[in-house]
Amino acid sequence: MTRGLLGLLVLLFSGILQAVETIRYCDYPVYPPVSWSDGKQPRGLAPTVVRELFGRLGYHVEMVVLGNWQRCLIDAAEGRVDVVLAYASEQRDQTMRFSQVPVLREEVAVFANRQRPLQFDKLEDLAQYRGGLLFGESYGAEFDRFVARHQNIEWVSDSGQNFGKLIRGRIDFVIQERRTGQLFVEHLQGARDIVALGPALSVDYLRVAVSRHSPLSERMQEIDEQLQKMTDSGELARWLHESEVTYRDMVRQP
Repeated sequence: MTRGLLGLLVLLFSGILQAVETIRYCDYPVYPPVSWSDGKQPRGLAPTVVRELFGRLGYHVEMVVLGNWQRCLIDAAEGRVDVVLAYASEQRDQTMRFSQVPVLREEVAVFANRQRPLQFDKLEDLAQYRGGLLFGESYGAEFDRFVARHQNIEWVSDSGQNFGKLIRGRIDFVIQERRTGQLFVEHLQGARDIVALGPALSVDYLRVAVSRHSPLSERMQEIDEQLQKMTDSGELARWLHESEVTYRDMVRQP
């Protein structure tokens, strides 16, 4: 090989390596089947979608796991990470750009203990009870105003803490995505009396959220185009099903 050809190959490969940029995705993996930890790394629908989506756009994805969901949102708002998956809100829209094409439709439910039944038909019915939420969670502007007005929420960093309190009667309800909550309590010791109440508190859509400080914010149209292809091809539905199966298999293992 001539010195000139070798130099050309070096330039070619260095250019390829430089073209593969790294983006940072923040996850708080406590929401099976959307996201959970196998003890080593995040698993589930969300990390799968992020890796596939941004891999197809030419990026390498670095996973960042923080101690609670609020920290992920703060880091995205301030540009320390590029991407999270989250619900859109007026406050979050100030610091992040959200995909128009959703990743997942989520029904938000009120979980209660049948041993201590509560009356729930509408949001204001919960004002007389004590509830539990994870740090950083928001279920829409009306719900956020309700929480600020009544101050009847205990904030924790782990769903196990919330449902443990509900089992022991320390709180009266837990707000959680219906799919995640039902999957979580399936194998939770002492949770046989924990049920999701009939009426949905709200319906929302999990979306790709990009920090406005990130160069990715200029590629939202391409992000939406890729998400639409994933939706139309059935990939998002397949990954969700696979995530549910994988999570159940994992928690059944001794």
